[in-house]
Amino acid sequence: MPEFIPLISQQEIQEKIREIGQKITRDYKDLDLVVVGVLKGSFIFLADLVRHITIDHEIDLVGASSYEGTSSTGQIQITKPPDFDLEGRDVLLVEDIVDTGRTLVMLVKFMQGLNPRSIKICSLIDKNERREAKINVDYSCFSLDRGFIVGYGLDYNEKYRNLPEIFNLKLQS
Repeated sequence: MPEFIPLISQQEIQEKIREIGQKITRDYKDLDLVVVGVLKGSFIFLADLVRHITIDHEIDLVGASSYEGTSSTGQIQITKPPDFDLEGRDVLLVEDIVDTGRTLVMLVKFMQGLNPRSIKICSLIDKNERREAKINVDYSCFSLDRGFIVGYGLDYNEKYRNLPEIFNLKLQS
């Protein structure tokens, strides 16, 4: 049975998302914003975030996968391309967690091929423990040094996304 150690409360999450949404609203005023959530992990964060972005914007989704269990496989796949034409538009990639950075580096390269005017990254969690690729996270709610976290969209083998707070997951051996 896994152990769930509380890390970030639901209230703390909502306060940070409101702050980030307000900053994005200011930064993208008068721009052609498309908020692109990275499936599956970002869907809860994305839903809350876009409610705090008070300028006109569109929402799209892209799928990318590199994890199995608690480890990155090292193989990154685009599982769902964006639906919108992004050429000349301002893209904000929304991710649940930036960990190794490899997935986002690959996603940014993929998105650059769609010729947007700009690409920035917004992440619920910026985690540095296993960072392997240099990637700039423009907007981050929380920065963590270590741990395997679940809840609020973050999963372990597709489980625990539904938890309303963020927990450090300790697996029993």
